Amino acid sequence: MNKILEGKRKIRFQDCDPFKHLNNSKYIDYFVNVREDELIDNYNFDYLNIAQTQGVGWVTGSNQITYLKPANLSEIVIIQSQIIKLTPLSTMVEFRMYNEDKTELKSVMWSNFIHINMETMRSTKHSQKFVNLFESIILPINESTFEERVKALIREQKKL
Repeated sequence: MNKILEGKRKIRFQDCDPFKHLNNSKYIDYFVNVREDELIDNYNFDYLNIAQTQGVGWVTGSNQITYLKPANLSEIVIIQSQIIKLTPLSTMVEFRMYNEDKTELKSVMWSNFIHINMETMRSTKHSQKFVNLFESIILPINESTFEERVKALIREQKKL
């Protein structure tokens, strides 16, 4: 089972600023949309279907993001994501955006997704089914802070 999910996207005009760079707020949309598609394709894991049939879902508790290089209008980017931490109530996902040949790291984001009961809108523990899936695909990292991780990814990029 793939632990790192990966998808391609073309940077669209309507998502760009006047400098023809992807607007800062749109990075989150690109990251989350690619992950959603890849979860369905790789694990048959459909957030919407789970919310509708099981009455549980995930909401974003926090995001940390850094912008390293611009993503330009009409550019093809590669977006990777992986679960880096799992708790009974949440998953931490790391997102990375690269240019098409993965020689340039453009952005890194950590998102903490809180598992919630859709009826009460309160956090709830992951079911054993979700724990089993998440434990099979988690790919922990060595760094303990976002800043350390970004520095490590930049060092890795320089070695290429």
